[in-house]
Amino acid sequence: MLKKIFKIVFIALGSFVLLLGVFFAFIYFNVDGRMHKTYAEFPEESYPVPDDSASIALGAHLTLIKGCQECHGADLSGKIMIDDKAMGRLSTTNLTSGKGGRGHYTTEQWIKALRHGVNAENKPLLFMPSHETVHLSQQDLMAIVAYCKSLPPVDHVLPENAIGPLARVLTYFEKLPLIPVEMIDHSQKALAEVDKTVSADYGKYLATACTGCHGNNFKGGDPHIPGSPQVADLTSTSHIAKWTEEQFIQTLRTGKTPEGKQMQNEFMPWQMTKAYSDDELKSLYLFLKEQP
Repeated sequence: MLKKIFKIVFIALGSFVLLLGVFFAFIYFNVDGRMHKTYAEFPEESYPVPDDSASIALGAHLTLIKGCQECHGADLSGKIMIDDKAMGRLSTTNLTSGKGGRGHYTTEQWIKALRHGVNAENKPLLFMPSHETVHLSQQDLMAIVAYCKSLPPVDHVLPENAIGPLARVLTYFEKLPLIPVEMIDHSQKALAEVDKTVSADYGKYLATACTGCHGNNFKGGDPHIPGSPQVADLTSTSHIAKWTEEQFIQTLRTGKTPEGKQMQNEFMPWQMTKAYSDDELKSLYLFLKEQP
């Protein structure tokens, strides 16, 4: 009798493992196909690239506050963001004209990358937050391009991406924004420029950079990557709403909350937010205070 029970249990476990293997194989090839998909041409967009010092300085500032330097490195020559057996290896692109870089990109190709999330071959850029940069105004967009084009060449050839099993599963269940081209309304037109006076409207424009972690409703929630902390709620119903404007600015400049908690930059990039101007942080504060 006991032998028969063991046999049934063994068959049940074997069947479960087999089904799990089949399901993972489905996920593997589903995500793999999406990562290597070639997209049709998007509507052609081309804007003039400024070459004045003010525009280049604006572009440098934007690469700081939009997280470009956080991912691509201070010199924008790229780096290995993740190298883990479960998550895999994820390299960011060398944006300079050095060996291994993308300095040869045409203006149209820069726009495709920033607004549509595809490379020169119309294949998806992995983990590139184009679903956020698509909202940039033409002025800000081209200031970033102008700055990237002005960078000195850095020879830095990075290894190919190798997406691991956990990253594929998280992508399939929409817990990891690995393929942002799928998340974009490609018909969206870019505004010519944005009014940058202190206001909740300007804060809304800036807060796009927060949605990748905190969600479109800024309510936060479960961590995107296993092992990372809960994502904070930034809205008027959270404890953050009790902070004064001064406390909010101080927190995003130092990484230390009014409650005395020191935030880890890898989970809340305060080294990036400290580069925001006073007007930008005031506008962000005004916008978040309005969110239900």
